[in-house]
Amino acid sequence: MFKKIKESQISRAIVGEFTKWFEEYIVSDVIVVGGGPSGLVAARDLANAGIKTLIIESNNYIGGGFWIGGYFMNTLTFRAPADTILDELKIPYKEIEDGLFVTDGPTACSKLISATCDSGAKILNLTKFDDVVHRNNRVEGTVINWSPVSALPRQITCVDPIALESKVVIDATGHDAWVAKSLEKRGLLKIQTYGPMDVCTSEDLVVEKTGEVYPGLYVMGMAAATVYGIPRMGPTFGGMLFSGRKAAEQIIKKLNKKEQFSDKEVITV
Repeated sequence: MFKKIKESQISRAIVGEFTKWFEEYIVSDVIVVGGGPSGLVAARDLANAGIKTLIIESNNYIGGGFWIGGYFMNTLTFRAPADTILDELKIPYKEIEDGLFVTDGPTACSKLISATCDSGAKILNLTKFDDVVHRNNRVEGTVINWSPVSALPRQITCVDPIALESKVVIDATGHDAWVAKSLEKRGLLKIQTYGPMDVCTSEDLVVEKTGEVYPGLYVMGMAAATVYGIPRMGPTFGGMLFSGRKAAEQIIKKLNKKEQFSDKEVITV
């Protein structure tokens, strides 16, 4: 029934194709650290705009908390106007009360992941963020390693990481805000911590505060809440989607301006 293929051919196909695209993305336009809902939306919008985008995710799966809602119940909630993005992604939903919508977690997450993959964004999963590449007083990439390295006994964890370069790095690592904290520990950035739950306050502020916090580093989603001391939002996801979209819009505008400036310089010369 199946075509006769040797094991060596399968291994060669895996190694060859992975290393081919991975080598291409050692230098990207944007690296998104964290493949949750905000990271996926941002990566999708960026890639759709023709920006070379790589997602780094520490888990072997993509989607973060978007797979499940609160208390291990996989019904997600959204407040208007998040339904506009659900419509765009063709995610079915139900209006429970005026402006309050629910949808199935696995359905919503799988559709968002599929849309992100269709955009051309690449995903490097089971990969942990280790540090930033910091040059010229700005963030210019990430240092990464395999996630399983963290689980190894201390005496055999001397596995050097590798570095990836980019024009922009996005911290979409949720409450942990790992990328921002890597700057804080060196005194380059001062961050707070997220506050107690207040949905209405949190979602608006997370979107409002989404943006560049250090040259080359953007924060969004709950990473923004941690950096700015915003209340947590709990199992509602509209703020995540709009935060990812806002970060993408800002970065697209900034990169396009730099491109135009570079073109003008060439013409002038």
